[in-house]
Amino acid sequence: MIGDRWGVSAEEVARHYPCDDLVPTPALQAWRGVTVHANRSLVWSWVTQIRLAPYSYDWVDNLGRRSPQELRGLAEPVPGQNFTTAGGRPAGRILSVEPGVQLTGRIMGAVMSYVLVPTPGPTDESTRLLLKVAVACGRPTAPLLSVGDLVMARRQLLNLKRLAERAAEAQPR
Repeated sequence: MIGDRWGVSAEEVARHYPCDDLVPTPALQAWRGVTVHANRSLVWSWVTQIRLAPYSYDWVDNLGRRSPQELRGLAEPVPGQNFTTAGGRPAGRILSVEPGVQLTGRIMGAVMSYVLVPTPGPTDESTRLLLKVAVACGRPTAPLLSVGDLVMARRQLLNLKRLAERAAEAQPR
């Protein structure tokens, strides 16, 4: 399908994601990934802030409100909480969490799993930030979602990468 993969290897596509257990027969699957030059705990702190804002194109999905550019020190997410906030309104639900490892939620019929994989870098510890989106059968708009999600999820992952790397650079060595 057009737009179903960005920034991921064949091995990352083949791995098991928490959303696979929740959407056993998806009409759409999409994988996204980025390498973040920051340790997993710092990247996790940014991923958990998705509860505050979408971190994508704020002028589109957050009604022009800027996603926070600093860590807010949020408590660990728990299933049942709001997954994100868009335009100042809560959206979706967190379905499962493994702190520092994965955050899975449902929003607008899609189940999304963010997975963090520590990866040794050439000079520092890096993290692969992976995202898989699964949409259940019976959603006639699934093919259109793939292309739209590619644009929005790519921007989100790149923003989270930028913010985590900036925070890592600011930490004393």
